[in-house]
Amino acid sequence: MKQMRIFLLPALFIIVATVLVQAASNPQSPQPPATIASTVDREITTVEKLIVDAAEAMPDDKFNFSPESLNIPGSEYKGVRSFAVQVKHIASSNYFIWSPITGDKLPDGLKDGNGPENVKTKADILKFLKESFALGHKAAATLTTENMLQNPERSKSTRLRLATFGVAHAYDHYGQMVEYLRMNGIVPPASRGKSD
Repeated sequence: MKQMRIFLLPALFIIVATVLVQAASNPQSPQPPATIASTVDREITTVEKLIVDAAEAMPDDKFNFSPESLNIPGSEYKGVRSFAVQVKHIASSNYFIWSPITGDKLPDGLKDGNGPENVKTKADILKFLKESFALGHKAAATLTTENMLQNPERSKSTRLRLATFGVAHAYDHYGQMVEYLRMNGIVPPASRGKSD
């Protein structure tokens, strides 16, 4: 038994030393536990990346593309939103959906789901889009287990419902953006292989 302890002591020392060396060379801090705020924020981040990447992928000269211009026999695209207005619609809706959670006022000129009329260029639309997602992150950060089922002022929906509906709505329009990209021969960034 004494010989076994003598043998185990150096083995234990080697194991402890190895763990300490690995910990020192790989200083990863433990992840904090998930919260309602961090969970919703992660969902916003995911859809934001898809949408911003897709919007950036559409060339400037095709940003106002609408499938109505294709004149596909038997199709029914009359009056549908252009790609640019799809992007503005996502951003506008983000503001309408998430501002009740944060209490922020709507941007100047935002009157409906098609966005402010003075936001026209690709650069301006992308800025408007990114700022709307910043509001989403701000809204997610306010969520707690205590307030998530409360209705904020100016809303009949709970904070959690508004926060997650913003994500669901964005995914719906992302699907439309994907179709518009593909109609123009552009593979959406999220669908590209590593070699693309």
